[in-house]
Amino acid sequence: METTDPTVLSSVPASKNRRFSSALYLILITGVAALGGLLFGYDTAVISGAIGLLQVHFALTAATTGWAASSALAGCVLGAAVAGIGNDRYGRHRMLLIAGICFFLSAIGTALASTFTLFIVFRVLGGVGVGIASVTSPLYIGESAPAKWRGRLVALNQLAIVVGMLIIYFVNYRIHLSGTLEWNQTQGWRWMFASGIVPSALLLGLLFVVPETARFLLMRGRRQEAERVAARTGAETFEEILQAEVQAPATTTQLRRVLTVGLVLAVLQQVTGINVFLYYAPAIFSRATHSGDVSLRQTVVLGAVNMVFTILAMVFVDRAGRKPLLLAGSFGMALCLLATGWAIMHESASAWLLLFVIVYIACFALSVGPVTWIVLSEIFPSGSRAKAIAISTAALWCANFVVSQTFPILDENRTLIAHFGHGFPFFLYAGFCLVEIGFVWRYLPETKNRSLEEISGWWSMEA
Repeated sequence: METTDPTVLSSVPASKNRRFSSALYLILITGVAALGGLLFGYDTAVISGAIGLLQVHFALTAATTGWAASSALAGCVLGAAVAGIGNDRYGRHRMLLIAGICFFLSAIGTALASTFTLFIVFRVLGGVGVGIASVTSPLYIGESAPAKWRGRLVALNQLAIVVGMLIIYFVNYRIHLSGTLEWNQTQGWRWMFASGIVPSALLLGLLFVVPETARFLLMRGRRQEAERVAARTGAETFEEILQAEVQAPATTTQLRRVLTVGLVLAVLQQVTGINVFLYYAPAIFSRATHSGDVSLRQTVVLGAVNMVFTILAMVFVDRAGRKPLLLAGSFGMALCLLATGWAIMHESASAWLLLFVIVYIACFALSVGPVTWIVLSEIFPSGSRAKAIAISTAALWCANFVVSQTFPILDENRTLIAHFGHGFPFFLYAGFCLVEIGFVWRYLPETKNRSLEEISGWWSMEA
C-alpha cells in the first residue's frame, strides 16, 4: 500500500498560507505607497475646479491664470530633483514621509492664503510633495513587486492618481453647489484646497506600518533587514535581488542611452496634452455649454472614465505588454485630439466634444498614463535607478509646466484663433502623439515579466 509522508501534506497548506500572507502584505505596503499617488492626483487636479474662482478673486490675467495652474509644477520639478538625492541617501520610506508633510502643509496654507503670492508659495510647496511622490511611489512599488506582478502594482499607483483626481472632482462639484457664486469666489475655493488635509493625514499615519525596500537596504549594506523584507513581501528571490551586486556597473554610454529613452518617454507623456484636460476641462466645456455646473459635471465624467480605463490597464499591462499598449493608445489619442480640435474649431455641439475627450482620456488611461510610469520604474540600472527616475520625472514636470503655462496663451492668441478657432493646441498635441508612436516603435524594449536585474542586463547586451 502506497503511503504519503505527512510532512509533505502539512507543508502544502503552510506554503499556500505563506504565499497568501505575502500577497496581502505586498498589497498593503504598495497600497500605502500608492497613497502618495492619490495625493499626487488630488493636489494637481484640485486646481481644475478652483481656477475660474481664483481668476475672479485675485483678478488674474491670462498669464497669471496660467501661473496659478502651473505654479505647483515648478515645485514638482524641484521635488523630483530632491527625490533623486534623497531616495539614495535617506531611503524611499523617508521620502514618502517628507512628501506627506509637504501635502499637509500645502493644504492648510493654500486654504488660508490672504494674497496671491502666499497662495503661490504654498502651491509650490504642494508641488514639491507631488514631485517627491511621483518619483518615490513608483520606485518603491517597482522595487517591492515581483516581476510577474510589477506592471499591475506600479499601475496601482496610476490608479491611485486618477482616484485622487476623481475624488477631488466630486469634492469640487459639491462645494460649488454649496453656496452662491459670490461665496464660491471668496470662500468655496478655500474649502477645495483645505479638503486635502484628510488624505495627507491618512498617508502620514499609514507610513508607520510599511518598511523600507529590500533593494535599498541591500544597497546600504543592511543585508539581514533586506532578507527579512524580501521574505515578507514574497518578491523575487533574494538571490535574484543579489544579482544587482554582482552585475558590472553600467557604462557611461549605456546610462546615457537608457536615460535618453526615459527622458523622451517622460516628456512625451505630458506634451500629448493630458493635463490640459485635467486642469482646464471646466473652462473648455463651459465654452461649449455656457454653464459652470454642466462643465463641472462633465469633468467628473472624465475622472470616472480615467479611473475605469486605468483599472483595465492594470489587467492588460502584464499580459499584452508595455509596448503594444503604448502604440495603440498613442494612435487613439492622436485621432481623438484631431477630432477635439476640429469640434472646438467649428464650435460643434458639446456632446460631440465630450465624446472625443472621453475617448482620448480612455486611450491615455489605458496606455500612456500608467505604462510610462511602469517603464520608468523598470528600465534603469539598480545603482542609478533613483537618480535616473528623478531626472526623468523632473523632465516630465518641466514639460507639464510648459504645457499648462502655455495653453491659456495659445488658446487666447488672436492670430491662432483667426485661423484655427480655439482648436490649435489640440492639433499640436496630436502631432506629439505621432512622435511618441515612432519613438516607442524604434527605441523601447519590451519589459514585461522580466526582473529589474534582467532589464538592466538587456541594455548592456544592446550597447
